[in-house]
Amino acid sequence: MRKVEVVSYDSNWSFLFEQEKQLLEKIFSPTLVEVHHIGSTAVPGLAAKPVIDLLPVVSDLRAVDEAAAAMEEAGYEAKGENGLPGRRFFQKGGQDRTHHVHVFEVGSPEIERHLVFRDYLRTHDAERNAYGRLKKQLAQAHRFNIDAYIEGKGGFVQQLQQDAWDWSRS
Repeated sequence: MRKVEVVSYDSNWSFLFEQEKQLLEKIFSPTLVEVHHIGSTAVPGLAAKPVIDLLPVVSDLRAVDEAAAAMEEAGYEAKGENGLPGRRFFQKGGQDRTHHVHVFEVGSPEIERHLVFRDYLRTHDAERNAYGRLKKQLAQAHRFNIDAYIEGKGGFVQQLQQDAWDWSRS
């Protein structure tokens, strides 16, 4: 059973992102266009599950499928689309996950969605802090129930995503 743990922001997360980014650049080259740090660990000051989320953007998603063996050799488990069409998802660390990799092809609207949400939280302190408090409360209340944790923050995240989208269009 996976424990739900939310911790205070750790400035080391950006270093861990850079390390993993270099690994992904080797694995996905030459189809790799760029790699973004996304998710809560990419937002300074935000409490988060200590899992580094990376979003590689590639020119050809089929090349990612061909690189699945190299990802497994690097410690990742390939999860296919994992519920999101047009994505290739990999996780590292088993039950004690350390990294999630969400690969999208150039032009996917999911890329902008992730980046706008990240950037909104980076620039809106009150929303970032409220989100962090909620995540800590939910993690304490649902220590061994990741589904309840995710469901508990669902409505708040949807509102944040809408606010972020509106902000990006203003």
